Amino acid sequence: MSKTTVITLERLKEQCKRKKEEAFYSIHELVEQASEAIAPLWPISTFIARHPWMELEHMPFIEVAEHFQQSQKVNLFPTMPVVKKALAKGEIHSSFVEKKLKNWLSGQYLLVHRNKAEQLCHALLWNDSVPYEWLDSLELHTLAAEITELIGSLHSKVEKPISVHIKQLGERLDQQMIKWCKLYLDEKQAAWAMPLREQGFYSAWQQLVKNDPALSKRERKRLADWPKDAKEALLHSLSLLNIDDKKMKDYLESHLLALPGWAGMLKWRSKQTGEGVQLLVDYLAIRLSLEWVFAAPYLPLDQKKMTDPSSILPLLAAWIHWGGMSVDEWRQLPVYEMKFRLVFADRFWRINRHHLWLEAWEETYESQLKEKIASRPNVGQPERTAVQLLFCIDVRSEPFRRYLEQSGPFETYGCAGFFGLPIRTRELDSHYTHPSCPVIVEPQHEIYESSAQDRVAEYRRRLNVFQFIGDTFKKMKKHALASLLLPEMSGPWLGLHTIARSAAPGWTGHVIQHAEKTAERKPPTKLSLHHEESSSKSGLSIGLTTDEQVQYVKQLLTNIGLTSSFAPLVVVCGHESTTTNNPYASSLDCGACGGTAGAFNARVFASLCNLKEVRKGLEKEGIVIPDETVFVAAEHITTVDELYFLDMPTLSKAAEQSLNLLESKLKEVSRKANAERLKKLPHTGKYKNPIKEANRRSVDWSEIRPEWGLAGNAAFFIGRRSLTKHCQLDGKVFLHSYDWRKDYSGEALENIVSGPATVGQWINLQYYASTVAPHYYGSGSKTTQTVTGGLGVMQGNGSDLLSGLPWQSVASSDWELFHSPLRLLLIIEAPHFYIERLLQHNPLFRQKVKNGWLRLSSIEPDTRKWIKWDPSMI
Repeated sequence: MSKTTVITLERLKEQCKRKKEEAFYSIHELVEQASEAIAPLWPISTFIARHPWMELEHMPFIEVAEHFQQSQKVNLFPTMPVVKKALAKGEIHSSFVEKKLKNWLSGQYLLVHRNKAEQLCHALLWNDSVPYEWLDSLELHTLAAEITELIGSLHSKVEKPISVHIKQLGERLDQQMIKWCKLYLDEKQAAWAMPLREQGFYSAWQQLVKNDPALSKRERKRLADWPKDAKEALLHSLSLLNIDDKKMKDYLESHLLALPGWAGMLKWRSKQTGEGVQLLVDYLAIRLSLEWVFAAPYLPLDQKKMTDPSSILPLLAAWIHWGGMSVDEWRQLPVYEMKFRLVFADRFWRINRHHLWLEAWEETYESQLKEKIASRPNVGQPERTAVQLLFCIDVRSEPFRRYLEQSGPFETYGCAGFFGLPIRTRELDSHYTHPSCPVIVEPQHEIYESSAQDRVAEYRRRLNVFQFIGDTFKKMKKHALASLLLPEMSGPWLGLHTIARSAAPGWTGHVIQHAEKTAERKPPTKLSLHHEESSSKSGLSIGLTTDEQVQYVKQLLTNIGLTSSFAPLVVVCGHESTTTNNPYASSLDCGACGGTAGAFNARVFASLCNLKEVRKGLEKEGIVIPDETVFVAAEHITTVDELYFLDMPTLSKAAEQSLNLLESKLKEVSRKANAERLKKLPHTGKYKNPIKEANRRSVDWSEIRPEWGLAGNAAFFIGRRSLTKHCQLDGKVFLHSYDWRKDYSGEALENIVSGPATVGQWINLQYYASTVAPHYYGSGSKTTQTVTGGLGVMQGNGSDLLSGLPWQSVASSDWELFHSPLRLLLIIEAPHFYIERLLQHNPLFRQKVKNGWLRLSSIEPDTRKWIKWDPSMI
């Protein structure tokens, strides 16, 4: 062999190797692009607000809506029956709809006369469908067939998986993927763990599938020599399925959207472990491998399909009867104009009219809110403030804050419920830490609880007893022989427990709660506030340096505008919910604290504010806290609207008087807030005492609506409380305190918009998605859900992992919505140039507003002028 030949062969090998590496790199990129259509899904134990389209905000909302309608048959707009009910209740003013239609038509390129287009669109806007009798015409059917032959399909072809085109194959493929995902992602709930799990998802499957009895012998044989590498297997599958390079991204996206819940959980897990989208590559490699195995006998598919004339029949009928065109006029039109008119009517019917109705609904709400804020009553000279209370921006705090302020000389402030502390928390005698901050914030420090050694040892013994009993009970349930004896041993006691829980849920629930607290007896604890040289297992620094303590306190107080005129008592209120037998319990806790209660963060912040060295540091920054001012941590229980004090430091005389005054008012405040909430809850029945009824619901294990959570959220207000203090906001507005006069650089405003406002938007869009598309983004009825693998819920034992909120969280009944599906309205009290600067410096925020994911208005502080920031002008 000549030297030239050897060199050529080496070059060929090198080229092949390079091409293979490029293919591997490109397939990883394609999976990353395809995964933009799904959002990460957190485990239900820390249920986090999930914006389903968070990685699609570079596209306009209306385009994303059209994409999902075309590809998944999922409608992202409120249905016409929902809109008609809102119209009947006065939530939509018809004048806004008409105005929106005219403005929309003015911005369209029309090949038809404006009057005819308006006539058609007006009729399509107000009618649910084309009358059936209009379609029953032989002449119209003939015309539809002729036009279909001339113009073909109105829509571009959507790339769908091959398995979708084969009867029952898609369903079988989904069931297989659900089974393997459950096994791999299980959080130690299964009696038998998945073998080889530590080797990775694809590797474990590739070795185990050869023995899967759910596959036939012939199907298993097709996988005998299957690639051992996930990327290679994915490329191999795409090649065998004959997927064109240009269509690969859309093809992979369709497979991810087939089970967005399980795919979302894998995406979250992959990001948690720092693997990018590796688990999604594994998932798609398994899914497409199985797709080829199942579909092989049917390949190649004959996918030629004539366009059905019936799809354009209603559009023709609409043009003829509402657009004032005859059949003869249609036959005389050029082909391009025929297609234009049909596409125009089709898109307006499917997308534009729904978008116009949504915008009109949103404008109506905004005008009503504007009117409330503008109607400021004349108030006399305010009393000297006795107590200032810091609440989470959560919409559930709004009624409680309102009644508190009405009851005495109290001021309330709103901020994110983690109080600006990027921390992981570790409770007493626990080996586990929890990120107690929003998911968009990376924890920087760890704070743990400690107590005297003898007390900790005693506390640990009590906990170990409970854990031993629980673990033993679980093991006996799963053991073949012990499970036969367990009903005989536990039956009488569990039977009495069931009878008591059902017959007297309120009394029994409170007795059990009291018994648990008495048995646990957690000792008083201290917090590791000060920096320690050693690091935690997570690699984070334990505690905070004095400079860090000062900066975190300064930042929050500056953000909310509380930098002077401190009251003798400042109460820092975290919040949590109390419910029983509720898989969604964490969704009712503080989202800003990672889906847990906010008490820990409240204790940390209040303790920091009381430190002498922190106050000295704040003085240098221009924030002087008087010696008589004491910060106290408390917790707002949202289900029953009660305020519990946590750590009580030594109080000054003035602070003690303020505390006594506050405590004397709390019961009446709680009664009023509960009475307001209970009016909104369905099936409350007759009750005398609203506090007692709210408490019963919180411990009733059959209660599917212990509270409404954040349902109804529609707006986010950033400004001084004085502008909204007089308003009955109906628990629909996030309230974040902000004083532009103390924010010269605009940094505080940008922090609020990038942090709390973004979390508020995620919450809003999660409720929106669960309302408009409950079958796809919701989680169905609570009564038929199954908790699986410690991860989340399914409907039955073999569905997608359900990512959104249950129907009972957004609807009063099967026919009546409680949550109005509106995109969040952000209102900022600041001068015009503050908003311009914000939009210029924050491109992500600008993108949200411009593409319709968030609506923006502002209030000029001096003139009270309301300015609407139109997306088209940004």
